[in-house]
Amino acid sequence: QSSQPQSSLSPAALVGIGMVFAGCCSNVFFLELIIKEAPSSGNIVTFFQFLFIAAHGFVTTAKFGRARRAIPLSYYALMVSMFFVVQVVNNYALNFNISMPLHMIFRSGSLMANLVLGVLILNKSYPLSKYASVLVITAGIVVCTIESASDARRPPADEAEAAAAASEQVELLRWCLGVLMLVFALFMSARMGIFQEETYRKYGKHPDESLFYNHCLPLPGFLLLSADIWQHVRLFSESAPMWPLPVPRLWVWLAGNVLTQYLCIRGVFILTTECSSLTVTLVVTLRKFSSLIFSIFYFNNRFTGMHWLRTICVFGGTLIFTETHQRLRNLLLDNRKKS
Repeated sequence: QSSQPQSSLSPAALVGIGMVFAGCCSNVFFLELIIKEAPSSGNIVTFFQFLFIAAHGFVTTAKFGRARRAIPLSYYALMVSMFFVVQVVNNYALNFNISMPLHMIFRSGSLMANLVLGVLILNKSYPLSKYASVLVITAGIVVCTIESASDARRPPADEAEAAAAASEQVELLRWCLGVLMLVFALFMSARMGIFQEETYRKYGKHPDESLFYNHCLPLPGFLLLSADIWQHVRLFSESAPMWPLPVPRLWVWLAGNVLTQYLCIRGVFILTTECSSLTVTLVVTLRKFSSLIFSIFYFNNRFTGMHWLRTICVFGGTLIFTETHQRLRNLLLDNRKKS
């Protein structure tokens, strides 16, 4: 009796992939709408994302505080500290002349940061192809960063000639600070990933619990940002109404961003339980590439030939790192055998 050929991806994994592309791409769309009108609103966006996911998890995962934790609170405290810093620094970098394409490009360099810290902290060794792919990714990020510096040096067209030189230096300095913030967040995120890997190896994977505590415990930290958040609450409330709704459009866009952020994160957690880490990395990388292309064309973000070269380097290097070509070849061979 012949058995039916099984799909390489389970139905749950396909749902997860759909949630990642629909949720994460829509999330970037709403974020860019917000940033275009209120460039310094990263803190209020992050706060409401955390608040919504924590409130949802308190009901569904923590069972109103009655559920027992599988991982000690001390581990979550350290994990959450790193997670909070990464989120705030990434969002705050947008205040320093960092464009959304460059922001997404830096966050696509996570494989490079993971490999470097894996060698330095875990004493891991990798095949030569892994190091080569990371060099390609790093070169791509460097090329794009250098090219983006020209945007930071360009003063506004209507600025007086006498103040142009001084303004150029100030804007360049702000941009350099923004780049340093992105580098810090990139490596802090990689360090957090290593800590999560070690924690899950010791206590097992508990994605729903981790999702809840990673968003619940940092909430008191937003008290340090309360003045900025309250200032943006007023700014959002004074924005133009979203026709035909009598609601300020920045609040509508924020609601869309928060809901799609939850959809995106849930999709990623589904994939981590249904697929290998390489498959998850591939899906997330392709999603980031889709978001980047959409941002360039829909929002008319400046993107030169050098930027495209960088894009090919970063995403091509990522595909090489995850051995996607070999995985696709094996998948095609398996399908031929089944047929």
